[in-house]
Amino acid sequence: MPCKKLDSGSSNVFSIFEQSQIQEFKEAFTIMDQNRDGFINKDDLRGTFAALGRVNVNTEELDEMIKESPAPINFTVFLTMFGEKLKGSDPEETIMNAFKIFDPEDKGIVNAEEISKMLKTQADRFTPEECKQMFEAFPPDVAGNLDYKNLCYVITHGEEKEE
Repeated sequence: MPCKKLDSGSSNVFSIFEQSQIQEFKEAFTIMDQNRDGFINKDDLRGTFAALGRVNVNTEELDEMIKESPAPINFTVFLTMFGEKLKGSDPEETIMNAFKIFDPEDKGIVNAEEISKMLKTQADRFTPEECKQMFEAFPPDVAGNLDYKNLCYVITHGEEKEE
């Protein structure tokens, strides 16, 4: 489910996410809090990177990540940071409606070449490299069509839909 828009007047960060999202963030926080002290610090980040296979993260990079936080990173601060990052993200329906312009028969697919051309020439133009990266992450099928419904789901939820 998409998160609700972050209201700058909202005092409760928990109200901007659905319960299932809060649970997913809590699980991620628990994994990252390597020393289980209730806070994510530089050593926790280093351990998280190591667990993901990246063992040579430099101290400056970790310092920059920690500096993004306005306070020690407990779960509430962690959730607030994600809320701020997601602020302004379009909901799934909005992204889906943008693709539907190219899918008048509502098949859930669009021609990848046509989308690539539009992305490179309209509004906030994509570079050829950005289009290439998108199609590497979401390759068109053998007919050259892009499953935009799945793409929209991944953009807003972070993982593919189980069919």
